[in-house]
Amino acid sequence: MASLVDELVNVLREETRLYCALEECADEKTQILVRGDVPALEKLTIIEQARSDELLSLSNKQIQVLNDIKTVLGRADEKLTVTTLIGYLASQPQVQEKLTIARDDLIAAAKRVQDKNQQNVILLHHAIEMTEFDITLFKSMRQAPETANYDKNAYNTGTLLGTSGFDAKQ
Repeated sequence: MASLVDELVNVLREETRLYCALEECADEKTQILVRGDVPALEKLTIIEQARSDELLSLSNKQIQVLNDIKTVLGRADEKLTVTTLIGYLASQPQVQEKLTIARDDLIAAAKRVQDKNQQNVILLHHAIEMTEFDITLFKSMRQAPETANYDKNAYNTGTLLGTSGFDAKQ
């Protein structure tokens, strides 16, 4: 049982390490978004995806270790989480403390990554809005206003004025 708990602590610490690496990526992504460096963003996205894949693998390993612990405890029919396991380890305060610290560190790291990613989402939305504004502005510069010409049913004909610029004679 002790070796399984140690393995779980190691998995949690490794997950925390990966979340810290993702946090660094999120910080770098913020700078890249501010600069508008699309090629750098593509490279960073590939790195983030690889780290996320590692994190998924560790999460599956964590579930497997928890299932093994559940079997050893004879509680195969109930759901076991790290928090409930900490409650079961009340008679082993050192192991309980080590597991609690690993869990709390993981939760804190995941929260920091979530917050930074939320900031980056907002930054991306602003960048998209700015791009849409620029596109609309460029389109409107190329279009002439509609004339106030109406057909016999009093509908606007939608005729556009010429797009030649100025009507000045020299």
